[in-house]
Amino acid sequence: MPRTTSKEADLQRERLIRVERYRRDPLGFVTWAFPWGEPGPLRDHAGPEPWQADVLREIGRKLEAGESPVRVAVASGHGVGKSALVAWICLWASATVPSTRGVVTANTETQLRTKTWTELAKWQGLAATQDFAELGATSLASVLPVPEGAGRIDCVPWAAHNPEAFAGLHNKGSRVLLVFDEASAIAEPIWETAEGALTDSGTEIVWLAFGNPTRTSGRFHACFGRFRDRWHTKQIDSRRVSLTDGRQLDQWAKDYGEDSDFVRVRVRGLFPRAGTMQLIDGESVEDAMRRVPEGDRGRDGHHTAPLVMGVDVARFGDDKSVIVLRRGRDARSFAIEKHRGLDLMTLAGRVAEIAFAHGPAAVFVDETGLGAGVVDRLRQLGVLHVQGVNFGAAAARWDGDGAKSLYANKRAEMWGNLRDWIRGGGALPDDPDLRADLTGVEYGYTATGEIQLEKKEDMKKRGLASPDSGDALALTFAHPVRPDWLWDAPPRVRILDEDHEYDSFHDL
Repeated sequence: MPRTTSKEADLQRERLIRVERYRRDPLGFVTWAFPWGEPGPLRDHAGPEPWQADVLREIGRKLEAGESPVRVAVASGHGVGKSALVAWICLWASATVPSTRGVVTANTETQLRTKTWTELAKWQGLAATQDFAELGATSLASVLPVPEGAGRIDCVPWAAHNPEAFAGLHNKGSRVLLVFDEASAIAEPIWETAEGALTDSGTEIVWLAFGNPTRTSGRFHACFGRFRDRWHTKQIDSRRVSLTDGRQLDQWAKDYGEDSDFVRVRVRGLFPRAGTMQLIDGESVEDAMRRVPEGDRGRDGHHTAPLVMGVDVARFGDDKSVIVLRRGRDARSFAIEKHRGLDLMTLAGRVAEIAFAHGPAAVFVDETGLGAGVVDRLRQLGVLHVQGVNFGAAAARWDGDGAKSLYANKRAEMWGNLRDWIRGGGALPDDPDLRADLTGVEYGYTATGEIQLEKKEDMKKRGLASPDSGDALALTFAHPVRPDWLWDAPPRVRILDEDHEYDSFHDL
């Protein structure tokens, strides 16, 4: 601390005593620490926006109740003041608990430096506690002497290939602050690593995620979905905030439509019905997972749709081999089997066991790479109707004019068929891995206009896992399967039509 006079020391002690009152009251701190309504930049502002006050109040309520970690996720339209809120929380955390350790991360270093950290510098210059910490190019470091040692909050751009940068965020007995800005773009490994950093007992832990809701997949989206019981969530409509240009926002709603994805994301703070290049939208998947499967039975009570099996064979250490069964519009009544680390022969044995138990009319196996060995072994074991599927093979579906292939390859075609099936009434199991797989795959177009899926390697660069469960289900759409392929009818297998039979032993 710089040398001070006796009067200044008294004022300093008074501020420290006052700040201590706000340890678990961030709203009280923000209301007190800044010159609201006074001449200067805040002359026309009486205090935080209502939504900002709600978030600050919620953090304080949970801390006062001893609930930790405190998790808050905010999805918003543009211009609602989330960077200001991040700055206030950083200043509150550092001033009220000088030993606080924290990390603020965002999609890019540019985002952190030009927006998040610039906003922090502005508000620190206005704060009554501005001399409690020094703001550097990438850190906010406390200068208050405390027995635990001075804390600091660092800005660190995330990198999916280096999640370890977030692994050491521990501060037992004190406070940890973790802020994800532009959280929609932050990769899965960073979220997982952050979870591991929140295990200290007797520690105040505050984890905040802010962002525009641009993606219908990933962990930020999951904060509002399958993990919503862990997170306090808010979705902020930009038109309800005094900081924004209401006329421009109303014009967007008029131009694009109130329920368009453009307005949902940029104005209303709602997730889009489909990602920009998302093949299967989250709303369709959720509907399919709530849907009661239709029986597809004839008047005699027997199934009219064939049972089909899809087998995706793992290629890498983190990937899984997955076995899926589907009968017509029902993929919900059969458990999805997932296996990690199985050798090919053991996997083939398990597939054969399921096939002998259920008698599928077709067994489609991904034979790309290692999968060819599984196909050969299944045939050796006597499993009927096994067909290898090469993901890179030519697609069979053509465009509406019959001029060219609709899809770039077989894998894209199978996923296109799967999407159509979901929209057409297919029923899915409520499986988190399957949900993430189906909504995570994005697509593009070849130079000749054919639909192609992004590569699995590119998905992993975005922090997503290989869509093994999705690929296994898509394999059940590799080729049309006739209902009259009979499992128990060799050697006379009907493969053409009801009036024509092929006798494989005719020439003998």
